[in-house]
Amino acid sequence: MTDTALETFVRGLPKAELHMHIEGSLEPELMFELAERNGVVLPFQSVDEIRAAYAFSNLQDFLDIYYQGAGVLLTAADFKDLALAYFRRLAADGGTHAEIFFDPQTHTDRGVAFGTVIEGLTAGMAQAQAELGVTAKLILCFLRHLDEAAAFATLEQAKPYLAQIAGVGLDSSEVGHPPAKFARVLQAARDLGLKVVAHAGEEGPPAYVWEAVDLIKVDRIDHGNRALEDDCLTARLVQDGVTLTVCPLSNLKLCGVSDLKHHPLKRMLKLGLKATVNSDDPAYFGGYLLENYLQTAQALDLTRDELATLARNSFTGSFLDDAEKARRLAGIDAYLASH
Repeated sequence: MTDTALETFVRGLPKAELHMHIEGSLEPELMFELAERNGVVLPFQSVDEIRAAYAFSNLQDFLDIYYQGAGVLLTAADFKDLALAYFRRLAADGGTHAEIFFDPQTHTDRGVAFGTVIEGLTAGMAQAQAELGVTAKLILCFLRHLDEAAAFATLEQAKPYLAQIAGVGLDSSEVGHPPAKFARVLQAARDLGLKVVAHAGEEGPPAYVWEAVDLIKVDRIDHGNRALEDDCLTARLVQDGVTLTVCPLSNLKLCGVSDLKHHPLKRMLKLGLKATVNSDDPAYFGGYLLENYLQTAQALDLTRDELATLARNSFTGSFLDDAEKARRLAGIDAYLASH
């Protein structure tokens, strides 16, 4: 396919996004707008200055500016505007469903009420469904650089809002904070009826992925790239049909790969892993869902069938019910038949 044909095909291909941190979709323009609205003084003088600060060499460098930027989010209206900006980009990229991470501890530690975050995000989700036809679910993430007690306190705060939350996960600094550190709180969340996911195998070793699968019994793995270093682990993930929410441009930006041509995504598909494509923190990593598909497809010479498999995996690996999954998969089949 030519570049134009590829973009047309992928944009029209129905697809879901399963690994996207809503705070990580905060574009510099909106950051400045919200800072002015809320009287927050930023340590940057311009949008260009913020973008220049996005020269990360590792996950921690990124997280430092990520948490700084989140400081402009104070009201329900702020979170609604943040969510809607993302959903509009997703719809333009041909995305029809998203399961978005949010980090309540990032906000409650600043004095923002848990309910304020939920109110704003769910309002944005409702408007996106009504205006764009995009559906969404929320996944609460525990910050793994904090302790287990803080995670339990956050889970307690979430209890009045469980009807609006589909699952829980682990994010933030991975190295030194294995999934086992949060085994009890994740089990408590599962006991409340929530799905469980975990970032594992991004910067952390294959052992972290083993813990996520065997100890935590996750419903899917976020990232999972380093699982390929362990043949037995890879075989286990294939056998169990575990979905991996892979983030190619994020891996490139954070130096997980030196070049997209070296990205393991195509190998994952050939091995039978249920890989998906996602944008992670798109405002910071240089690309939303479509851009992740396009740049990776070009770098790895992904075929039409491989692109369709990635889209199918995004729905089969989602937390939609079986009937809705079947409907979305039928939509992909209909699209392929007409293109």
